[in-house]
Amino acid sequence: MDLSHLLELTRAYLSSDKLAVIRQAYEFALKAHEGQLRRSGEPYLQHPLETAAILAELKLDAASIAAALLHDVPEDCNVPIEEIEAKFGPEVAKLVDGVTKLSQISGQVAEKPSRDDLQAESLRKMLVAMAEDLRVVFIKLADRLHNMRTLEALPLARRRAVARETMEVYAPLAHRLGIGRIQSELEDLAFYNLEPLKYRHIKHLLTRREAEQELLVKEAVDMLEKELEKAGLKAKVSGRSKSIYSIHRKMERYAQLGRNLDDIHDIIAIRVLVDRVEECYHALGIVHSLWHPIAAEFNDYIATPKENGYRSLHTTVMCFNVPIEVQIRTHEMHESAEYGLSAHWVYKEGAKQDEFGQRIARLRQLLEWHKEITGTAQFLELVKADVFQDQVFVYTPKGEIKNLPAGSTPVDFAYHIHSGIGHRCIGAKVNGKLVPLTTYLRNGDTVEILVGKPGKGPSRDWLNPNLGYVNTSRARDRIRQWFRKESRAQNIEKGREILEKEMKRLGITLGNREELARSFKYEDVDDFYAAIGYGDLSASQVTLKLAAQEEQPKVKGPLPAAGTAPLGVKVLGSGDLLTRLAKCCSPLPGDEIIGYITRTTGVTVHRKDCPNVLHEKEKERLVEVEWGRTDQLYPVWIRVDAWDRVGLVRDITTVVSNEGVNIASMKSLGHGDNSASVFLTLETKGVAQLSRLLAKIEAIGGVTNVVRGSE
Repeated sequence: MDLSHLLELTRAYLSSDKLAVIRQAYEFALKAHEGQLRRSGEPYLQHPLETAAILAELKLDAASIAAALLHDVPEDCNVPIEEIEAKFGPEVAKLVDGVTKLSQISGQVAEKPSRDDLQAESLRKMLVAMAEDLRVVFIKLADRLHNMRTLEALPLARRRAVARETMEVYAPLAHRLGIGRIQSELEDLAFYNLEPLKYRHIKHLLTRREAEQELLVKEAVDMLEKELEKAGLKAKVSGRSKSIYSIHRKMERYAQLGRNLDDIHDIIAIRVLVDRVEECYHALGIVHSLWHPIAAEFNDYIATPKENGYRSLHTTVMCFNVPIEVQIRTHEMHESAEYGLSAHWVYKEGAKQDEFGQRIARLRQLLEWHKEITGTAQFLELVKADVFQDQVFVYTPKGEIKNLPAGSTPVDFAYHIHSGIGHRCIGAKVNGKLVPLTTYLRNGDTVEILVGKPGKGPSRDWLNPNLGYVNTSRARDRIRQWFRKESRAQNIEKGREILEKEMKRLGITLGNREELARSFKYEDVDDFYAAIGYGDLSASQVTLKLAAQEEQPKVKGPLPAAGTAPLGVKVLGSGDLLTRLAKCCSPLPGDEIIGYITRTTGVTVHRKDCPNVLHEKEKERLVEVEWGRTDQLYPVWIRVDAWDRVGLVRDITTVVSNEGVNIASMKSLGHGDNSASVFLTLETKGVAQLSRLLAKIEAIGGVTNVVRGSE
């Protein structure tokens, strides 16, 4: 890359006087960075040049290109911003200063900031920059993209840290701004550095199928071009492969259905570009007449654009007995999809300026929301969940369109309308029918919220992530604020009650509560209970901590039979001993366990609170054991008490099945007073999964109690 290439890119859309500014900025940067080298050994100037070229491909203005060339000069060359302002004017200086500030850690962050603190501060400054001048963020995205392209020069740990931040902050930000080209490349580069084996595996599989796909696409494109030409439509038709990271995400979804890459056919897409909006729908009719459409795979993002402004028609059709995605849009929509808000820098007149201003106003509104949030964890949760998610568009009963993050429920919708509506929500109708409050809203739904009497407050169950009432952090934050208004004593008492109920249900002994509170960074146990009471901490989070399983591997394989060694149990201080799980207490990964040396069958693993262990007289036969990483399933026995009714067993088995848990055995017992008990032996991964499952079973209509027990 050299100056001539950059000038060639910018000459296509900038005047000669603007090119002179870019040339001047290049010469200034060349002198300032003289003698400086990157870790790769190349001249440092290559980095700002490449950054500027990325912006030129996005067709940004001359001030942005000049600022990209100068963006490292103040920090790396000790050149004061005043000198840049004197040389290039206040606009360029402001952009350079904005990028420099984005690269610095604010003094408000702790002396030894955590990864979350740094990321939260970075996001805050990104939002401020977006509100003041979006071009600062464009420059930062281009800067990160070139750094990702040259990441191999850094040590492994640093590469992974940069890639993780890119995946969690920069790629979603590019999506939010609608810059699909940068988003896809950032995701692929980050994925390559975070999961190199998976990346290479997918790339190898794609290479193996490349010839077959190219032939299929060519035939489909030729057929469609001929049909469009017959209809008198002037269109540009092309085929493209989806990005490796997007294929990886699709593979993950397919894996949950027991399918693999060979089952994925729509990893390629056909794109149709036309001149006018009405021609998009005309072309759609031709596509559907040519190939059979899959009804559930149609989205009209022209009538209802995505939150980031993306517009296009998406349809999936069966072409040669293979599903292929077809995207239809105008040339202008395509420019916007590729370059996002940056595409509008070239158009600042008339209607386009109105649309541009509206989108900037929405981004500024985001900043206003986040000013209310002070805690790092809550801020990260809010930004990642609400800013960096796909949207769903629903209607109020009056026909007003409201957009929420995908996966939102009626409770989320109620809080989106107004906190008072959310607090008083007692039910919901979707498209005129009563639905559970855990229902996922879909595009085009009309939602009506049923409210209770004034003064009614939200349910604490809504904050239980296992139950699925609330999926937006904005709603969760409003619910937490409600409970914070209660007295501290009430929250302490309620928190203690919630935690003790959860631990009793799971059959777990809490042990040292002061130590447990400190593990969550609460010096006082009452503060710990209060946090649970007003929703800053959930009982399931405590369960996960007690389970001591940071990442539970995917489970495959049979249950460990008696007399065999469960791979996840280690007998401390001994060689390989034959082990088995005790049937009397059915320990799970996450339980505190101890081993008992039997006379004939090796070591039997019990929970430490098992009555047989507590009453054991020969204490010398007890040995220390611990859970290791395992790919085994473990049996656990549970009892469900409920009012007897038709469909009770069906509802329980459906919940268990939806959680992906197998039922090894089941029996039910009626008590003669219209109540019944259902006893199940489940094959689970550990305490964390069991906690989620018991919460969902307890939420079934008519269930009065769910408890883990012993056979």
